[in-house]
Amino acid sequence: MQRAATWAICTAALALLAPGCAVRNAPPDTAGTRWTNTLGMVFVRIPAGTFRMGTAASTEELQALYPRAEPRRLRELEDERPAHAVRITRPFYLGQHEVTVGQFRAFLQRSGHVPESIADGTGGYGWNPAYDPATTARGDAFEGRDPRYSWRNPGFAQGEDHPVVNVTWNDAQALARWLSRTEGRRYRLPTEAEWEYACRAGQQGAEPPPAALQGQANVFDRDTAVHWPKWASQAFPFRDGHAFTAPVGSHTPNAFGLHDMLGNVWEWTADWHADDYYAHSPAEDPQGPAEGEVKVRRGGSWHTWPLYARCGFRNWNTLETRYTLVGIRLVLQAP
Repeated sequence: MQRAATWAICTAALALLAPGCAVRNAPPDTAGTRWTNTLGMVFVRIPAGTFRMGTAASTEELQALYPRAEPRRLRELEDERPAHAVRITRPFYLGQHEVTVGQFRAFLQRSGHVPESIADGTGGYGWNPAYDPATTARGDAFEGRDPRYSWRNPGFAQGEDHPVVNVTWNDAQALARWLSRTEGRRYRLPTEAEWEYACRAGQQGAEPPPAALQGQANVFDRDTAVHWPKWASQAFPFRDGHAFTAPVGSHTPNAFGLHDMLGNVWEWTADWHADDYYAHSPAEDPQGPAEGEVKVRRGGSWHTWPLYARCGFRNWNTLETRYTLVGIRLVLQAP
């Protein structure tokens, strides 16, 4: 009883990032469905199972569901096809939330890791109300790279419980390696298949309409569109209460108990991207192509339009990309 009480007290302290409360090899709860690590990250046990990966809807069906989407954007979704059956053969633990600013700060303090946006001196991206996308070649929605922007400053206010952004794939790997070394368990990024399986959480059939995300996701809604009026026609038809990032767990979890699988911030995965990978992907535990140039990120963000805020949508970036919309969610491998 005393040991259990000590663990409960220490877990509560870790959630507040209290120093000196690093519990090594502490057990999951009695049901084996939750695990809280030494940075206060909560992991949820995801059971093994089979699901249909990718997008089964035709271009015409997607156009009807997303009438404001430009036809060219619909034609760019072929890497989501063919939809195919995938079996996840082993359970795994997935972060209940995206990695927070406070958790990332604690990792840096304890590990000595220097994020790439600072180490290479080029900074990240950020929100600047005076910035005009029309003045840049790409017409990017955010200003950067600029040394004044990093995980510490994306240009808008964030609390310790907001998801960390401006972190690279390499930063995510450094976090996973440090946790693995410190705790003696294997942490890693999820594969694309694990991520999509966890996002769908048993959902089958047709794509849900955009309005179904109300109360479940922080996306490009009417609150956010105020700052980007030229794209207001693409906004979700509701207000989620957040113009930028939201504290993790602010919205209803999915059927697996996971928050923000869609919206808030994009999440890095372990896999390389290839347009044609689904055509020859293994039926069990696919790991992605053996090599590539860009890594897949999933889930959309607080700045994501309806067409892209779907479990099946795939996006990608180079390993050193850091951006004000991209964060981290980790896997803790089950024993």
